[in-house]
This record gives sequence, C-alpha cells and structure tokens, in this order.
Amino acid sequence: MIPFVDLKSQYLAIKPEIDAAVMDVLETSGFILGKKVAAFETEFAKAHGATEGIGTNSGTSALHLALLAAGVGSGDEVITTPFTFVATTAAIGYCNARPVFVDITPESFTIDPSKIEAAITPRTKAIIPVHLYGQPADMDSIMEIARKRKITVIEDACQAHLARYKDRPVGSIGDLGAFSFYPGKNLGAYGEGGAIVTSNASFAKTMRMLRDWGQEKKYYHDLKGFNYRMEGIQGAILGVKLKYLAAWTEARRKNAALYAEAFKGSSIVAPAEMSYARHVFHVYAIRSPRRDAIHKMLTDADIQSGIHYPIPIHMQKSYADLGHKPGDFPHAEKAAAEVLSLPMFPELTPAQIAQVADVVKSA
Repeated sequence: MIPFVDLKSQYLAIKPEIDAAVMDVLETSGFILGKKVAAFETEFAKAHGATEGIGTNSGTSALHLALLAAGVGSGDEVITTPFTFVATTAAIGYCNARPVFVDITPESFTIDPSKIEAAITPRTKAIIPVHLYGQPADMDSIMEIARKRKITVIEDACQAHLARYKDRPVGSIGDLGAFSFYPGKNLGAYGEGGAIVTSNASFAKTMRMLRDWGQEKKYYHDLKGFNYRMEGIQGAILGVKLKYLAAWTEARRKNAALYAEAFKGSSIVAPAEMSYARHVFHVYAIRSPRRDAIHKMLTDADIQSGIHYPIPIHMQKSYADLGHKPGDFPHAEKAAAEVLSLPMFPELTPAQIAQVADVVKSA
C-alpha cells in the first residue's frame, strides 16, 4: 500500500530527538506555553521573515486572532477565495464579519487579483489570500490594491510553510500570516497547533493577550479573550521538526518534479509552479475531467489519494445564507470537479512515484 502521507516513518527518523524534547516538557511541567513554545515562536517567525511569532492551538485560531488584531468585527467584509478549506471562511464568521468571495486563477488555484477591486466596498476590512496547496498567491498585485485602499492583508499560509514569493517568505509579505501545524502539514505537530507571524508589535501584543483569556497579567482580563494557547509538548515537537523542514521541503519539491516528468505527454494536468513562486507542495493536486475514475483506480491499486476540495465554500450547505448559486465562481467550481491529490511526503520513493503515475496514466 502507498499511503497518502506517512507520519510514522518521519517520526521514526527523528525519534530520539522528539522523545527527548517531550520528556523535557514532562519533567519541567511546562505544559501550556512555556519556554519550548517561546523558543519555537522565535525560530518560526525568523524562518518566515517576521519579528514576532504567536503560537496557538490551531491554524483556525491563528486566522481568528489575526482577524481580531486587524480590527475585523460585526458588519465588516473580508475578501477571500471560495476554493479553500472551510476554516478560512469560518474564522471570518467568528468575527461576525461577512466573507466576500473572489474566483481563483485556474493555473495557480489562488485568488485572482484582477477581480479583487470589483469586490471591495466601504465595509471591506481585510483580504485573505490563501496560499493553497503550498503555492503562493500573487502577493505584489494584492498588496498594491490593499495599500491603495488601506486594507489589511492576512496571508492564509496554513499549507505553505517555507513557501516563497519572489524570494520572500510567505506570511511576512502581508500584515499578518497564519499557519497550521495539523499533523499532515509540511510542518506538523503531534496534535493540533498553529501560529501567526507578523512584524507589527502592536498586533503581536494583542494576539498574545487574546489567545490567553485577554490577559497580559494573570487574572487581569483587559480584553475578552480565548483559550487558544499552544501546548508545551507541541511547541517542543515543532521546535525539533523545524530544524528538518528545509530538507523535507526540498524532498517534496524533488518528488513533485518526478511526478511532473512522469506525466509529460499525457492528458493529466500537473500542478504549475507560478513564475513568481517557490511552491512547497503540501498537496500535489493534478487535474482531470476523469478525476473520479482515476481516484477509484488508485484505490483499487491500494494507493491512497484525496480530493482537496470537492465542494467550494460558496456551494456548501452551511454557507447557503450567502446567497450564491452555481456558476458564480466558475474556475473554483471547475477545479473542485477535477482536482485529485496524489501521495506526497518527503519519504516518498521514486519507485512509489512511478507506480502512482503509471496507475494514473492507465486510467
């Protein structure tokens, strides 16, 4: 069987370091936040070109705190893409704000900057470009619009650890950047986790208070906050794994290149790496009108695959109140009908990639 991801083999490769880091937390009882989390926050922010890192208990919490720090509240609008994981939109709702969708470009799967200005209203408070699958959005175009209109930009980099836009790390191009450390992410915790990076000290102070019940000093709750704190064990694990992230990222990129070579000359549309981007291939999503048949053949061949994402947010039942209908965002809808995610992880072997590609092409 070829798995979609192989978390166990990665753990076994660094087991002594992970075990020692976890035992250190147990022995020092630094279970919530603490030194391990603080050290990880510093190093993670540095790796992404920011001065401040704020660890949270999930990527969703990171998005929520970033929106709150930006002042997003009731009646505001936030522009984003309908082709993303639901958490992007959910975090907007947590602020009692309204998501306003803009279609994607079919080559990149990311928000189409040329359609953003038409979506801006006097209520627009923020823009959330999503670096989907590890592909950076076209940030220069987005930032030009945002700066002209004085709109905050929050990068949803939950799938894009160490991705780069024109040699700049994602997360630090906008005003804030949110990341997820869900176990299957390029940098994954052994449980839930997330972080925000920023170089705005005021935003950082606000988010640190909000994640810890709105307090800067224990029992003095200056803000109405949340229990969004990162656990010490997750901070320790992530601190170990961060040292390997660059090498793991290169392995993903090499695997993507092997897939791309294997699909040359076939009808399969391999993922593009945009000219401005350093794609980190959290997901390797091919496109085909025969997606479902390929998915079934892979399953029958004992090869795991996935669909990210089969229903765009504007067509989800939970967001029917937004009033959208089929055809409102055609590129997102077409992508949702055609994408198929193939196995992708650093430890994937050339032989496994060849086997997957052969089944895909045979379909």
